[in-house]
Amino acid sequence: MTRRSLASLFALPAAFAARTRAQTAPAVYSTAFDSDGTAHITRTVPVPKTISPEAYALMTSGARWSPQSGTKEALDNLERMHATYPVDTEQTTVAGVKATIFTPKHSVPGKHDRILISLHGGGFTSNSGSTIESIPIAALTGTRVIAVEYRLAPEFPFPAAVDDSVAVYKDALKTHSAKKIGIFGTSAGAVLGAQTAVQLRKLGLPLPAVLGFFSGYVDLARYGDSRYIYSASGFKDYAGLNGLGMNPYVGDHDRKDPVLSPIYADLKGFPPTLCMTSTRDHCLSGTVDFHRALLRAGVEARLMVFDALPHAFWYAFSLPESKEALEAQASFLDRHLG
Repeated sequence: MTRRSLASLFALPAAFAARTRAQTAPAVYSTAFDSDGTAHITRTVPVPKTISPEAYALMTSGARWSPQSGTKEALDNLERMHATYPVDTEQTTVAGVKATIFTPKHSVPGKHDRILISLHGGGFTSNSGSTIESIPIAALTGTRVIAVEYRLAPEFPFPAAVDDSVAVYKDALKTHSAKKIGIFGTSAGAVLGAQTAVQLRKLGLPLPAVLGFFSGYVDLARYGDSRYIYSASGFKDYAGLNGLGMNPYVGDHDRKDPVLSPIYADLKGFPPTLCMTSTRDHCLSGTVDFHRALLRAGVEARLMVFDALPHAFWYAFSLPESKEALEAQASFLDRHLG
């Protein structure tokens, strides 16, 4: 064996050992504080084994939680969702607002006179979930769902989205009692649902029977801890914060306007509300703060927090935790619609 080949023989195990050490770096823990209390934290955080094997496999693979819109994978995912949650779909307009109506294929006696209004996520700049948020709820509750495709920022900043959701709600009131109407949404849709309820009260209209607030926040003037720790993907892809964010939607509007930031509104008499989030969700603080504000106002409010999962994890609808989350959402909405 030549000297060169012998050197190569020893180099291979050495390279492998170095790569292995990089993948299993020793735990590093440190916390330093600035004079104003700002913390600089270093931690090693493993994926806990307390979550389902399916969720664990997805988190450790680094794969997306929901397929990229417009891809074949997204179309295949939607086909599987339709097979799991059978609904009929109709593109339409309601009160001049674009909307999609999802009607469960399996009708449920006594539930034909109810309606749910779905407000999608997407940071007020895109429609990231009107379909995948609405289909399971329509099928699980046996209730027709109107997904509002509200106008988007930056072309249409606040209050355009609120105006659109209010218009659809007012149209629903023409044929349904408020006790038979519910509103739910994820992420920006959760924010918009709370904003809509405040605006409805401001207009003197009856509030809906139930509100589903799934991973959002209601104080656009201040952020809690979770916004400085997580991104929409948990620990992944965090780029830090530059100001308060949502600038395309907020524009130069007063961030403490009670309609824009419902935490500053009088929440007494709000409808029963389910607040749902997870511990690696950048909206964790906003969701639990809203829940506490509702309790202080004497509102029937329930909070569900799932361990270790990222923002809006129920988009990955086949996970055991997602099934549990969707069934809990549907059960709460269903029960309060009567």
